[in-house]
Amino acid sequence: MPRITVTSVHVDDQAQALAFYTDVLGFILKHDIPAGDFHWLTVVDPGDPGGTQLLLEPNQHPAARAYTSALHQDGIPATQFEVDNIHQAYADLQKRGARIVQPPTEMGPVWTLVVDDTCGNLIQLATAPEM
Repeated sequence: MPRITVTSVHVDDQAQALAFYTDVLGFILKHDIPAGDFHWLTVVDPGDPGGTQLLLEPNQHPAARAYTSALHQDGIPATQFEVDNIHQAYADLQKRGARIVQPPTEMGPVWTLVVDDTCGNLIQLATAPEM
């Protein structure tokens, strides 16, 4: 049976993305391996350093740029991460200077917020009784 070990988000600036995903969201660096003009650059949850990696993939292919641009322009998050307490996450993000696109919003049993990752993506954080 396959396992999810790496998933990716296309970014227009890997260094800026690394700063956002580590300094603002709190992930930790897993791999930073030179690969030509770019890097194999992954981050992970500090509570699960052996868990699924998020690849900060260069947004170089025209189709990837069109896709991420369309999602961002339409206000659609590129991906979603779970948080234990959406209101605490919101307060922490504000302290770290994040650009909040949508403050905590109740959607039935789920609470979400959306933040701009500064690298071409909207990222949704969500909390629910049983996610």
